[in-house]
Amino acid sequence: MVNLVNMLREHWVNVLVPLGFVIGIYMDRRNDEKLTAFRNKSMLYKRELKPGEVTWK
Repeated sequence: MVNLVNMLREHWVNVLVPLGFVIGIYMDRRNDEKLTAFRNKSMLYKRELKPGEVTWK
């Protein structure tokens, strides 16, 4: 138990940096999913699309 506490105290950066990276990727992908609901609804993309044309990711 003491060894685990000491190890976490010495290597907290090695845990928090990858954890923050994974959380950031998760939040970015979740935001992209939310934004796809508004695809082709803005005035910028309001036009007839060619068959198979994708306007946004």
